[in-house]
Amino acid sequence: MPLGAPMTPAADGAEDSLRTQRIHALLAERCWLVSTAESLTGGALSAALTEVTGASAVVAGGVTCYSVAAKSRVLAVPDDLLAARGAVDPAVAAAMARGAAALFDTPCAVATTGVAGPGPLLGSPMTVPAGTVIIAVVAPHAQRVRGFTLDGDRPAVRAAAVTAALRLLLAVLEHPGR
Repeated sequence: MPLGAPMTPAADGAEDSLRTQRIHALLAERCWLVSTAESLTGGALSAALTEVTGASAVVAGGVTCYSVAAKSRVLAVPDDLLAARGAVDPAVAAAMARGAAALFDTPCAVATTGVAGPGPLLGSPMTVPAGTVIIAVVAPHAQRVRGFTLDGDRPAVRAAAVTAALRLLLAVLEHPGR
């Protein structure tokens, strides 16, 4: 999957809060729960989703699977996929999201993987530059995976990845057929 041109992270706490409230409303309207599988965001996406009062009505849970072994053991990402593609790959992100949906028995799940930096990911099938982020959302009748190249230091990349994940989840909930 070709990644977009580098972009300046656009994390915005106020907008993220409004976005999260809308996500909650759409999930509640459908009587759906969401779960998360996080790598580079290290739980920050789950934290953002649970900032809203009443989150327990729509958020089932989340896991942080930072290591390749955890992605395999906890989320059932196939070992052969991880060996062939490495942890930062669109197919791996999608498998992580499906794994979270299965683990938490939710119809909807979001996964984040990538390299926050400051340096590239080495020792993978390919060197992956810092700022590479891949997000996957699965929902009934929808699966979307998006790749990003984000500029900024480690905290900025992680914050922007959370914002991008919330945006993609909202887009899937608002327009599942697209």
